[in-house]
Amino acid sequence: MQEGLVIRTTGSWYRVLLADGGLLNCRLRGNYRLRGNKQTNPVAVGDRVLFERQDDGTGVIHEVQDRRNYIVRRATKLSKQTHVIAANIDLLCIVATLGLPRTSTGFIDRLLVTAEAYHIPACIIFNKCDLLVDEELRAIQDELSTLYRKVGYPVLEVSALKGTGLDAVKEMIAGKTVLFSGHSGVGKSALLNAISPDLGLKVGQISDWSLKGKHTTTFAEIFPIQIASNQAIKQSSNLIDTPGIKEFGMVDFTPQELSHFFPEMRAVLHDCHFANCTHRHEPQCAVKAAVEDGRISEERYHNYLNIIDDVEC
Repeated sequence: MQEGLVIRTTGSWYRVLLADGGLLNCRLRGNYRLRGNKQTNPVAVGDRVLFERQDDGTGVIHEVQDRRNYIVRRATKLSKQTHVIAANIDLLCIVATLGLPRTSTGFIDRLLVTAEAYHIPACIIFNKCDLLVDEELRAIQDELSTLYRKVGYPVLEVSALKGTGLDAVKEMIAGKTVLFSGHSGVGKSALLNAISPDLGLKVGQISDWSLKGKHTTTFAEIFPIQIASNQAIKQSSNLIDTPGIKEFGMVDFTPQELSHFFPEMRAVLHDCHFANCTHRHEPQCAVKAAVEDGRISEERYHNYLNIIDDVEC
């Protein structure tokens, strides 16, 4: 039995990176899916697997090793199944744009909450900053950048098209397995191409990308690359490109625990009168008091309430 890293999943086939740098196409052992697994993809990019070589030059995966962490979402809005986007992640980079397309803070907060729950450090990358010619959009991005930095998340403002801010991105991701996630059209593949031009990932024409945000990634894939830090020392990094996400449905959360994954709420929870406070209607709630006096953002609190409504469905 040999060990490898899953770097691509396409239907029933898995591309596995071997210890010697070679690649092998593998299938999953036939009865593996029958173990009561509610995930649409029992094997995800980033998984370390044990496989056995076959006479035809392919492999059969017998075991998925324990995951250190993963990012998971509801497969579809009303489905009880879940979909693992990627596993064993060192950093989640949420790629967002203020226009073409517009990324809502509700979407950002759902990804951040999931990252918090699975102990994955996260940052926000506002892409296409070269398109912020409108003063109002510029002010909104500045406000959001301040908001998330105050909560404790790094925020980078970049332009994959112009190359602005790429050095800061490279410094942050060097030596790590990094998941890039966001809506279709925010420029994830274009950003990875800018970081490592040799990747040659497919994106829409520049004019379409600028005006319509066309995105062409159809499956998740890991790209092992070398990134030079400020000290000019090259470090091995695994960049994970994923298809765009339209909606991010939460799974495996309860209303009572949700606030623990908002850092600014977590800081005041001990002052709530009730230990199981959901911070909606309960009296003597420290979170609601912090919202009223401006210590907690009204927008983040509103997103928190929307997520509670979602997890209670």
